[in-house]
Amino acid sequence: MSPTFSSERAAALAREHYGIDATEVKALAGEVDLNFYLRTTTGAAYTLKISAPDTALSSLEFQDAIMRHLADSGIPRQTPVPVGNITPLGGGRFLRLQTWIEGKMLGDQHPITASLRWQWGQTAGLLSHALQNFQHPAAPTRYKWNPSQTLDAQVLAQYLTEEERSLAQFFWARFATHTLPRLADLRQSINYNDAHEQNLLVDAHGRITGVIDFGDAMHTHTVNELAIACAYAGMGWPDPIGAMAEVVAGYHASFPLQPEELLVLLDLIIARLLLTVTTAAENLAHAPENPYLQVSAAPAWALLRRLRKIDPAFALAMFRAATGAESSRQFAPLHPVVRLAGKTVVPIDLSVGSLDLGNHRNYTDLPTFTRHVARFLEDRNADFAVGGYGEARPVYTTDAYATEGNYGPRWRTTHLGLDVWGAAGTPVFAPFPGVVHSLAIDPAPGSYGPTIILEHQDQDGVFYTLYGHLSADSLLPFRAGAQVQAGDEIARFGKAGENGGWPPHLHFQVMTDLLGYVGDFPGVAYPTEAAAWMLLCPDPSAFLGPAISARATAQPALETLLSTRRRALGYSLSVSYQQPLHIVRGAGQYLYDVSGRRYLDTVNNVAHVGHQHPRVVEAVARQAAVLNTNTRYLHEEILRFAEELVATLPRELSVVHFVNSGSEANELALRMCENWSGTRNMLALEVGYHGNTGRTIDVSHYKFNGNGGQGAPPQTRILPMPDVFRGRHRNPATAGRDYAAYARQEIERAEGEGRRFGGFIAESILSCGGQIPLPEGYLREVYGYVRAHGGLCISDEVQVGVGRMGTHWWGFELQGVIPDIVTIGKPLGNGHPLGAVVCTPEVAANFANGMEYFNTFGGNAVSCAAGRAVLRVVREEGLMENAQATGQLLQTLLRQLAAEFPLIGDVRGQGLFLGFELVYPDLAPAAAPAKYLKDRMRELGFLLSTDGPDDNVLKIKPPLCFNAANAAQLTDYLQKVLGEDACKI
Repeated sequence: MSPTFSSERAAALAREHYGIDATEVKALAGEVDLNFYLRTTTGAAYTLKISAPDTALSSLEFQDAIMRHLADSGIPRQTPVPVGNITPLGGGRFLRLQTWIEGKMLGDQHPITASLRWQWGQTAGLLSHALQNFQHPAAPTRYKWNPSQTLDAQVLAQYLTEEERSLAQFFWARFATHTLPRLADLRQSINYNDAHEQNLLVDAHGRITGVIDFGDAMHTHTVNELAIACAYAGMGWPDPIGAMAEVVAGYHASFPLQPEELLVLLDLIIARLLLTVTTAAENLAHAPENPYLQVSAAPAWALLRRLRKIDPAFALAMFRAATGAESSRQFAPLHPVVRLAGKTVVPIDLSVGSLDLGNHRNYTDLPTFTRHVARFLEDRNADFAVGGYGEARPVYTTDAYATEGNYGPRWRTTHLGLDVWGAAGTPVFAPFPGVVHSLAIDPAPGSYGPTIILEHQDQDGVFYTLYGHLSADSLLPFRAGAQVQAGDEIARFGKAGENGGWPPHLHFQVMTDLLGYVGDFPGVAYPTEAAAWMLLCPDPSAFLGPAISARATAQPALETLLSTRRRALGYSLSVSYQQPLHIVRGAGQYLYDVSGRRYLDTVNNVAHVGHQHPRVVEAVARQAAVLNTNTRYLHEEILRFAEELVATLPRELSVVHFVNSGSEANELALRMCENWSGTRNMLALEVGYHGNTGRTIDVSHYKFNGNGGQGAPPQTRILPMPDVFRGRHRNPATAGRDYAAYARQEIERAEGEGRRFGGFIAESILSCGGQIPLPEGYLREVYGYVRAHGGLCISDEVQVGVGRMGTHWWGFELQGVIPDIVTIGKPLGNGHPLGAVVCTPEVAANFANGMEYFNTFGGNAVSCAAGRAVLRVVREEGLMENAQATGQLLQTLLRQLAAEFPLIGDVRGQGLFLGFELVYPDLAPAAAPAKYLKDRMRELGFLLSTDGPDDNVLKIKPPLCFNAANAAQLTDYLQKVLGEDACKI
């Protein structure tokens, strides 16, 4: 900063010329003007601007006129308002004062979300709309920051490296041939011309509320307002066109774009980037001491290199899709590509939630997929099955196909062609006359195999048709450029051994632009790009004949599902996440939404061995096909299951009662306690949860002390949660004994009042309490007190049992105790309604008092088959060992994050039952960051949930197939989100 205009001098100028007595003065960055922030004793704030030498007064008058016009326009954004007059300072410098606009620069907001990019575009559109009727004689028509005049910057190529110059000249040449001739047809207006992230302000809620710095305003093509915003919005993102499209959508919503503007938008975006990099190169040569002049150079070059690889036709499709455009291309084929007349043709659903193919294994294993499609046709006595256009499929959602998008990992799932499934050798015909554009054979499994692409022309222009999964000899008669006539047989369906490994079928696709592809073309699209790809690849159903539709059934809107749910289901039922998920498939440690988006599931411990584990699915299906009845008949399955379950427990626990859920299991266990002791009085733990039945709610502090609860019933006494992190006793060496003492005190107090307790119920790691491990010796002490006074001890293993601890089958084993009763829930059946109560023979004999315990579905053959399969999978697939190894790794990675981010106060748990607690420096619970973390990670493709009495604990209890790679990926993304604004303390 020039000493002539120090902060003290700025304060003096404000006092002298505007009567402003500033008590706080701060110099601000700027490219041209010298800028100062001023605040007075009354709290009023201003920007004092000192222009560069030899500034034209008319240009400043023009800027002031724009600001006054916008202030009077009612635009829903704050803009500076000039205060007083423009004051000459000599040397061609002028002094101006403007109102200060509060807010944080958009560039300092982290992250910049899809909503913010939409608002970014909306802001540019609001400016375009507000300035349509504004004119001013001093508005520049030539200016170095005008994208329409990017060719003027070619003289600055001398400051570029050879590689940079080559890239710039490529884009300049394209601009000269493609865009320059179209500029005369575009709307023109006075533009703000500078909607980048350093000039847009956001409020505390992350909403764009202000616009500053009008020094680049000029008269130019209106669409440049959007082009400049897009140029900056695309920097630094894995998918820059996707980011720009979100800006386009916001702009179009507030100021509708015209088709001819969309045609040149990409080149104008690139034009603005070229102005940025060439000006930065010149500035580096002449003013290397000013870092502000280089702030955008590196990301702009990176974006230009990315855009060089993107076909302009694809970018145009993305921008058109962002405006809501739909394909209007109509086709009237002269011949069907497959002759289906007189044949039995059925639709086939291969979507994410398809019941036609069932288990996920049937998609990912091609031989199994082939058998199922063949069976599908055979069962329906059909010649052909047809479908697939626009269908979201889970075929390519493995790690091998993952790429990085703007919102975490992404996969191509939306199918762009139609499939005709039938017999190998089925002939394929040309629908129009044309020429062979290209031929190819891709031998990789899951590929197109032999492929032909034809080029055609009709009254609307050139288009292409693709034929994939052909027989190898289909390509022999052809070469590129060969003529075909409408109705010519051009190919046949290939066998699995030659067509990319698929069941015999034709993949048929129509393309209006090949985007530079030869012999290949994407057959599936990312869901976020699907609308654009479907503009390029219109519905091909007409090519099969008038009665055939290959378009996938439209999925109900999320709002429709939510509305129906609220009306039809219980009003106290909640949904997860701020933006609910429409989940239609599960596989292993993953859940899939209706678009095929894959989410890493870290919270659904009910899917104990993995969502829809094939061995459990098969066991259930096999048994359900034969017998499913109650336990009053003899059947081997329940006996085998009981023996196998008891074998995992200490020998003292040997009698099993089967039920349908964890709630039923705990309800029955509480009855056993009452029968044993003659009283319903129970001891339970703070923030404990044991089920949704009457008795289980009575011992669930989490329920009766929460929203809608009525407080503890008379028969329940609650012991303090034994939390060594934020609880009453924090010394691990003595906490077990210290916390157990509360049980002794309650028992002695009750006996002094002539009462006693029938038992004590607790989880061996507290789930709703926030994944709280019990301190060493706690259960041993409490169990001793309870038993000494005639009560029973229940270990609720619904959340933590069946091998989840890694080192043991059951959580209570961590404490070296044996309970009188163990309760187990749905994880035992991998989500199938199954639970169990396992007790000692003495407890079982006492309960058998003459009243029969009968449960219609508890212990049915199908549930027992599911349970047996779960136990086998845990053993044979080494899932306990995996829980131990992966859990240890995940704890290590989380502790590394805790060392980096003090927001993480504690990492705890055992095996794959973990939690990390978010706290502020004084150990106050950080519930807001926890909620943000949960919802933000969901946006990025990772499902977490919060728990604990303050809802500030992130719990991790995934299916036991969750592995080391999952742990590393999860913590990598946690690291990114923990660095965002909402998680800073």
